[in-house]
Amino acid sequence: MIEFIQQPWSWYFSGFMIFVIMLMLLYWGKSFGFSANLRTLCTLAGAGKKTKFFDFDWRTQRWNLLFLVGSVIGGFISSQFLKDPAALKISAETIADLKQNGFNFNGEMNPAELYSFSALANPKTILILIFGGLMVGFGTRYAGGCTSGHAISGLSDLQVPSMIAVTGFFIGGLAMTHLIIPFLF
Repeated sequence: MIEFIQQPWSWYFSGFMIFVIMLMLLYWGKSFGFSANLRTLCTLAGAGKKTKFFDFDWRTQRWNLLFLVGSVIGGFISSQFLKDPAALKISAETIADLKQNGFNFNGEMNPAELYSFSALANPKTILILIFGGLMVGFGTRYAGGCTSGHAISGLSDLQVPSMIAVTGFFIGGLAMTHLIIPFLF
C-alpha cells in the first residue's frame, strides 16, 4: 500500500478530488479559502475587540480551521513518511530556463538559491523574500482572499471578482518569471 501512495499521482486524479470537494462545499453553502483561517485565528486571539473586521462568530469557521490543521498534519506525514526518495523529474527545457535565470536544479522542489539557510547570507535574497511576502499579504487582503480561495472556490462558484483576482495572479507570476527574476539574478 505504501508503494501505491508514494508513487506520483496523475493530475486528473487530483483534479477529480478537487471537483468532488468543491461539489460538497457548494452543496453545503461553504466557501473554501486558506487565508480565511488567519482572520479566524486573529478573532480567536481577541482582535475583534480592537478591529471590526475581526469581530465575527469564529465558530462558523470551525470546519475551515479543521482543514488548516489537517493540511499541516497531512503535509508533515507526507514529507516525513511518504516522500519519494528519487529526485524530482522535470524537463530539460525547464532546467535550462532555471539555469538561465540563475537557479541550479538539484532535484528538490525549491531552489536552494532562495530557500536555504545559506541563501539568507545574501541581502538580496532576504529583500526578495520579504518583499514577496508583503506583496502576497497585501494582495490577499486587497483581493479579499488567497489564491486557493479565488482560483478553486471562487471560480467554481463563477464569481467575477475571483476571475479578476486569478487573472492578476497569472499576470504577477508571468511578470515575476520573465521580468523581475531575470533582472535580479
